[in-house]
Amino acid sequence: MLRTTAAVLAGKAARTAARLRGGGSAMPGLVAERVDPGFLAHALADVRDGIVVVTGTNGKTTTTKMLVAILRAHGRRVFTNPTGSNFTRGVISSMLGELPLRGRLRADMAVLELDEAHALKFAAAVAPTHALLLNVARDQLDRFAEIDHTARLLASLAAVTTDGVVLNVDDSFVNRIAADLADGVEVRWFGLDQSIADRLPELQEADVRDLGDTPIPVTGERDGFLRPVDDRELEILFGREGEGGRVGPVALRQRGLAAMINATAATTTARMLLGDTFSPDMAAAALATVQPPFGRGEVIDADGRPLELVLVKNPAGFTVALGTYGASPVATMIAINDDYADGRDVSWLYDVSFDSLRERGVALTSGVRAYDMALRLQYDDVAVDAIEPGLDAALTRFLDETRGEPARIFCTYTAMMALRRTLAARYDLPEIGEDA
Repeated sequence: MLRTTAAVLAGKAARTAARLRGGGSAMPGLVAERVDPGFLAHALADVRDGIVVVTGTNGKTTTTKMLVAILRAHGRRVFTNPTGSNFTRGVISSMLGELPLRGRLRADMAVLELDEAHALKFAAAVAPTHALLLNVARDQLDRFAEIDHTARLLASLAAVTTDGVVLNVDDSFVNRIAADLADGVEVRWFGLDQSIADRLPELQEADVRDLGDTPIPVTGERDGFLRPVDDRELEILFGREGEGGRVGPVALRQRGLAAMINATAATTTARMLLGDTFSPDMAAAALATVQPPFGRGEVIDADGRPLELVLVKNPAGFTVALGTYGASPVATMIAINDDYADGRDVSWLYDVSFDSLRERGVALTSGVRAYDMALRLQYDDVAVDAIEPGLDAALTRFLDETRGEPARIFCTYTAMMALRRTLAARYDLPEIGEDA
């Protein structure tokens, strides 16, 4: 108990110091963990109604935000970690602001977005009661190697989850995990309604192999399936024909099929967690209020015209983003960095088709890999008007030269964070993390 209290005090002091100097989010967690190696387990010991890990290659942040909104709408006290702290020490750092000196989190549930590898590090300290496994795609090869390795990470997490696992029925790397769960662990499925099954290929990687030996899962009336109405509005059917009920129609604040799949995953998980207290009306109302996380289709009012920030980090995500946003006639900028958080290897850009940008072209490429991006676009016959590696200079030029037009910026993670900070200062927006 004394060690945990000392860890809380040390961590809070480190958190205050980090905020004053604008430092990273992991340092306070490192300090607390050094003082008390069992800090995570102690902090979560009083969380009785579920410790949920959300992980997968794409969609973690949006799905986590949606799931938390649904649970809170049902009156649950939920702790969650903000965008950008999806490593174990980042989770501890985000806890420190809420922990009393005794070091026990006051919450009914914890819903944690975790990077695929760090989800296992978390599970080594605290066994999750539930896991939501979204998808497996090729992502940041210099960090996690091939997709088989990522699939093994998710399978290992599922194997130590104690109560329930929610799996993507349409992702063969994820749905095969069901065969290796511990006895008594409940499985729920989420996926696409059969009426839109032909749209599945746009969500998949060119290099994802067909696992023909994986049997098609048998689903039931507690499993959630997406039926879109248009590019924002959707219904979620429980059971293939809705025999288990439905949520919606509900209009999301974020466009596109990927956001709708995230909503389906979140809603299916919420129903598992809430059981008989789950309310379709409450779930629909909560989904309708969820603002896109920073950079995930967030729309900023930039001098009276809409500016969308769209995060891209791998071929699957960029392909879906272009399918969702790329066909509309707007001024476009692409900002590509290759920092650690982005992935050093940007050869994945050659697995993305940029044909949808050909008619209008790209006004400007920026970031550390501005010239590489411009060269990649040239191979797809997409005209690039200008190249400006400096992000601030590029943003100013882009906004000035496209004044009055709707605008969109596709950007990797560190480029998005830098651009969003600049836009926050220019347009008096909430800082990143204020809505977490």
